[in-house]
Amino acid sequence: MSTDRDQNQSRHRNPRQIPTAHEPPTPAAQTLNPPPPQATTYLLPSLDPLTGLPHPPPLPFNAPWHYELHFPCDPRGPGIARLTLRAVLAAHGLAELTDRAELLTSELATNSVRHTKGPASVRLQWLHPVLRVSVWDMSPDLPALPGPLGALGAPPAPAGVYADGGRGLLILGVVADRWGGCAIGDEPYGPGGKTLWFELNLPVPPPDGSPASALAA
Repeated sequence: MSTDRDQNQSRHRNPRQIPTAHEPPTPAAQTLNPPPPQATTYLLPSLDPLTGLPHPPPLPFNAPWHYELHFPCDPRGPGIARLTLRAVLAAHGLAELTDRAELLTSELATNSVRHTKGPASVRLQWLHPVLRVSVWDMSPDLPALPGPLGALGAPPAPAGVYADGGRGLLILGVVADRWGGCAIGDEPYGPGGKTLWFELNLPVPPPDGSPASALAA
């Protein structure tokens, strides 16, 4: 038989009641296990690995640009020029012009290495919707145009069907939309050489419907 003294001792041994499984947890218990924080995504600008500065935004498609590659009188030069041209046109979304530009650039760059003894260069210039490719070398002599079509600056040179060369300018006339060349002559600081160029139109009409204008020769 329990007495009042036993009941008082029981109260001192259990001063706090333990909540049952059906009772909601107290606020103190909730703070012991807080919900995991939500992941936050931050879009950081692309940084240049050398300077640590943000990259500028890409050029608009119709914005002008130009690239220039100089290479020595080496049989590997035309191949390097072709790879460079393909990379530039792919990066600027001009893959439609790649095959024609690569063929003509290969013809002109190979002639520069084969028939001159100095360095050469290839320049790519974009003025929407015209791509101009210019090939410069140190020789001021313009190539002869084979067959009855005459020449840029020399007497006509024969070129048979099975000739080893001499058809580069004929290919230019068939594939390019416009082409030309000029001898630069001697400059105060060295030989001026010559430049042969061609233009390719992007097969998209201009917004006003007028034909694409060629770049200045």
